[in-house]
Amino acid sequence: MVDIQLGKGKTARRAYGFDEIALVPGQVTLDPALADTRWTIGGVEREIPIIASAMDGVVDVGMAVKLSELGALGVLNLEGIQTRYEDPNPVLDRIAAVGKDEFVPLMQEIYSTPVQPELIKKRIQEIKQQGGVAAVSLTPVGAAKYGKAVAEAGADLVFIQATVVSTDHLSPEGVSPLDLAQFCEEMPMPVALGNCVTYDVAMKLMKAGASAVMVGIGPGAACTSRGVLGVGVPQATAVADCAAARDDYQRETGRYVTIIADGGLVTGGDICKCIACGADGVMIGSPFARSAEAPGRGFHWGMATPSPVLPRGTRIRVGTTGSLEQILRGPAKLDDGTHNFLGALQTSMGTLGAKTIKEMQQVDVVIAPSLLTEGKVYQKAQQLGMGK
Repeated sequence: MVDIQLGKGKTARRAYGFDEIALVPGQVTLDPALADTRWTIGGVEREIPIIASAMDGVVDVGMAVKLSELGALGVLNLEGIQTRYEDPNPVLDRIAAVGKDEFVPLMQEIYSTPVQPELIKKRIQEIKQQGGVAAVSLTPVGAAKYGKAVAEAGADLVFIQATVVSTDHLSPEGVSPLDLAQFCEEMPMPVALGNCVTYDVAMKLMKAGASAVMVGIGPGAACTSRGVLGVGVPQATAVADCAAARDDYQRETGRYVTIIADGGLVTGGDICKCIACGADGVMIGSPFARSAEAPGRGFHWGMATPSPVLPRGTRIRVGTTGSLEQILRGPAKLDDGTHNFLGALQTSMGTLGAKTIKEMQQVDVVIAPSLLTEGKVYQKAQQLGMGK
């Protein structure tokens, strides 16, 4: 790819987001009912390649169980409200009721209550007892503290997530960073690592033993890291780069590591384009926060919002637009692509002639900066469909 000169002594590579690309139909089409959307992460097979983000406004025990029943997956944040409070409901009510100026101080207060290891075990067991897939998330610091509790509780999948995760982390004197390779080796269940946005870091995380790698820095609806830190790579380019690392790693080792696009995905079209760029599955937050079953009461907030020193997230009002089943499997009652994600993926795969997720990863993509605006004058003027 040709570099662009920003100025003397500084060049930059052009990167693309999902709004700038489009998928190109080939010579073959198929009935959407024939599209096989199954995928595997850490040995766990799911019908729908969609994961609900480990955010306190998105996933609680009930959501994790319901998502499992519907063929998807939900990840529980083990350093959030669910493991700091025996009864999280009064806390969630306070978050939904507070004014925007008082929001960050309230979050800093709420999240200053310590995580209780016994609640970590309890939440995992509650999910498993109800037949759900117990997928949970920790930061690298949290993994060092609570990894043993997670292992004892028998979680099915563990996600180690931070804004940026790398195998080469320099810590202050006297502080030992989490050894990702050792953690992956010692945990009795598969470990997913993230987040990253480059080929080289994705490759290193795979070599450290990751069963899956999350891709995405700052594109989430409630995340402000790109504004606060200026860090990130648009998702289409980031996913394609990390998927290339996955393919090269498989050729070298014979081991396949799942790539998960995490953040910035709102519509069915976003999910389809994400997989076409090389992702095996996606992780989404705000669309699920809009479900009637979500714990956020119609609100959604970033994982780094309660930071005591540099909050990198905000609370956004997403409202409630339907049931979790409507959002995930339909029938859709909205015209903007935010309902029936499975139907959207199957129909897109049918239109493109892709029978499987692997075939969907191979479809042609074009650069299309006018994709979402071309011919949509009336929708935009009337705030309908793609004009919302």
